[in-house]
Amino acid sequence: MTSGADGRSDAALRRLGPPLALVAILLGAWELWARTSGVSPFLLPAPTQVLSALWEFRSEALRHTVPTVIETVVGFSISIACATVVAIALDRVAWARRAVEPLLVGSQTIPIVAIAPLIVVWFGFGLLPKVLVVVLVTFFPITISLLHGFASTTAEAAELMRSFGATPGATFRKVRWPAGLPAFFTGLRISASYGVVAAVIGEYVGATDGLGIWMQLSQRSFRTDLVFAAVVLTAVLSVGLYGVVVAAERATIPWWRASRVAGAAGARALEA
Repeated sequence: MTSGADGRSDAALRRLGPPLALVAILLGAWELWARTSGVSPFLLPAPTQVLSALWEFRSEALRHTVPTVIETVVGFSISIACATVVAIALDRVAWARRAVEPLLVGSQTIPIVAIAPLIVVWFGFGLLPKVLVVVLVTFFPITISLLHGFASTTAEAAELMRSFGATPGATFRKVRWPAGLPAFFTGLRISASYGVVAAVIGEYVGATDGLGIWMQLSQRSFRTDLVFAAVVLTAVLSVGLYGVVVAAERATIPWWRASRVAGAAGARALEA
């Protein structure tokens, strides 16, 4: 038991050690430059100044963080549900996929910063417009990833199910859905990295509270350190949401991770 825990700890250290070390180096260089170059804190506050301001205004930070979290969670949940339903429907009806998929791709050519103000005009300054912005940003990666996952089902597996007399619905549940889950979680990870930013964009163009409006208020007050503090909170929330998706993936499809680890080990053995 101990050796297994040690092995997992070593694997986590190998995976997280290099990026954490790089972040520490970059922050150290930033701190040194801000302290020794003579640059004004208004232009570039040191990381310690940003953290100090974040702690000083922690109640304000919390007040603006909570709405952003709510908007992100609600929008992301709706996006997952809608994307799953749409992907399943398009997978089951070939002509619908041929008609809709180009429109989904084309929708991504419209910048969200151009749509967000219109959504605020149409739906006001409440929760709904920010949720819609999150849905618009996160819906496409999940849908397309899940469709590609369904398409990755091997013909041999589908033919085997047909030889057993399985119905199309049973084939979907037993073969196509499990085959699509790895790609589904890939789409979730991509969307998770955009979800919080989408909520902030929605707040930035029209809101009464949230990290986006806090950035605006801080910028107008010439508090660059608080603008950086809001950016830090946005990054932390994004990483946290990404981590939740990774944890859900490991709990839902542990066999996929095990197969990847085994494949990587086999590849290293062959190289040796």
